[in-house]
Amino acid sequence: MATTFWIALGSAVGGAARYGVGLWTAARFGDAFPWGTLIVNVVGSFVIGLAMSPAWPLSNDARLFITVGLCGGFTTFSAFSIQTLTLMQAGQWGAVAFNVAGSVVLCLVAASAGVFAGGALR
Repeated sequence: MATTFWIALGSAVGGAARYGVGLWTAARFGDAFPWGTLIVNVVGSFVIGLAMSPAWPLSNDARLFITVGLCGGFTTFSAFSIQTLTLMQAGQWGAVAFNVAGSVVLCLVAASAGVFAGGALR
């Protein structure tokens, strides 16, 4: 139960941080380009890489707080990044290519389908 609490707390902090970054970047740079999303994806990818580094000894709860909670609430792209890096380190280049192309293409298709479905419900 304590682990679930830490993950939930991390998710809340990550989600609030994502919202804050979005507000800040929109006020600073405008909203013609999704700078906030790009920033949280890059920062989240760095943070999850740091947390998963064997050189950084963390308890299981601390690692889950950061990776599943904080990064999960902040950005899901960080999970994609660390999983793709793991495939690269294992030399699974076909899986890397499929994961990168599949994630980008399928997520764009899914987002388009969601927008279309939302419009159809109106």
